[in-house]
Amino acid sequence: MDLASRIALHFEDSAHTIMSASEMLAVPIAEATDLMVRSLLANGKILACGNGGSASDAQHFVSQLIGRHERERPELAAIALNTCSATMSAVANSYAWDEVFAKQIRALGQPGDVLLAISTSGNSSSVMAAIEAAHERDLRVVALTGKGGGSIGSMLREGDIHLCVQHERTSRIQEIHILAIHCICDGIDCLLMGEE
Repeated sequence: MDLASRIALHFEDSAHTIMSASEMLAVPIAEATDLMVRSLLANGKILACGNGGSASDAQHFVSQLIGRHERERPELAAIALNTCSATMSAVANSYAWDEVFAKQIRALGQPGDVLLAISTSGNSSSVMAAIEAAHERDLRVVALTGKGGGSIGSMLREGDIHLCVQHERTSRIQEIHILAIHCICDGIDCLLMGEE
């Protein structure tokens, strides 16, 4: 197979995955959006975390809440927990890597806030610890996972929202994760400012 044909197969697989995910995830994405808007309107904030590519997705999401998605609106309260290397390295060095997000949630999280927890596998130990800390502090959780949801799927509580991409390939899962994030950002703008 030539390289161009291989690339075309990636596009086809991605398009198929997107269409399948839209059927399963449209309603829970809308529920996650509504949950976040209710938190923001009650002076809450959104905390977001993940590792690797999921860390980038968490930062991307927060940047669009503090800045903007596609139209101008007031700034929204959000913090990416994976951005301060001093805090993360101090916690990892003095405690354990698993605690890098959890300790920040215990310090910053307030009842009514929302945690966006991103783990492609659903098995990231630091993200699982973050969810436990969020539950301790009475935060609701929106979990973005894949591959069946992993351990994270079984630790979510009533009132939490699970956005699980039913695919085994990391790149396809990440593509849906960023699409879901964009849908949430657009939905937040729509609920706060009305449709354009």
